Amino acid sequence: MTITASSADFEGRIALVTGTTGIGRAAALRLAAGGAKVAALGIDERGNALLAETAKADGLDIVVRRTDVSVAADVEAAVQETVARWGGLDAIVNAAAVHPYGDAVETSPATFAQCLAVNVGSIHLTAHFGVPVMRTRGRGVIVNLSSVQGHACQAGVAAYVASKGAIHALTRAMALDFAADRIRVVSVSPGSVRTPILELAARTFDGPNADIEAVFARFGAAHPLGRIGEPEEVAELIAFLASDKAGFMTGSDYIVDGGLTAGLAVR
Repeated sequence: MTITASSADFEGRIALVTGTTGIGRAAALRLAAGGAKVAALGIDERGNALLAETAKADGLDIVVRRTDVSVAADVEAAVQETVARWGGLDAIVNAAAVHPYGDAVETSPATFAQCLAVNVGSIHLTAHFGVPVMRTRGRGVIVNLSSVQGHACQAGVAAYVASKGAIHALTRAMALDFAADRIRVVSVSPGSVRTPILELAARTFDGPNADIEAVFARFGAAHPLGRIGEPEEVAELIAFLASDKAGFMTGSDYIVDGGLTAGLAVR
């Protein structure tokens, strides 16, 4: 899908987005297409390069920085560089994630800890260093990417679902803590979306030589709309939640899953 913006809905805004592939990539492009200046943080070298190339080709104001979002010093430096470059920070989109498939609680403590450090710890770090800057602006918004697996889970993904459930709780806590500062905090819970993590799932379940599109079609069949989602569709929801149009929305989770969770209760 093509990233478009119906108007300059983020003109003059400065955003920090974690994750440079999948939904993070789509969110960075969507915000920049709406006029935002975007700092995109990622550890995936290929993803970083592809996002930088796309931004340059499309004339978008995106600076890509190699960042380990689970490391405090890396995140602090990224926030400082963003503020030094553009003079502030208005929005944070936390989309970086890892997914150790086949991960029951018997998994190694290191794997479990890494999943929580990236998926949840990075949200703490971007807020820890970013919120003080937002306070000087008099307002801000943080959008945290969770998952439908924070609502209902499958077997063998204990660390991932623990992290995504934690994001829901952390979002509510942050929304209350920062409401007086006019900083809104919300979360988004996608179903199956065309991302590197979903491709990893396909290869995990069907083998390294799996027909990815065939597996994606099977995954999509589990959703009432009959397909998987596209990153740009999630990015549109993120953009709405980050915009002034969502000014009375904070502390809540918003599901974008093709109807997947609607029928779970009767299965």
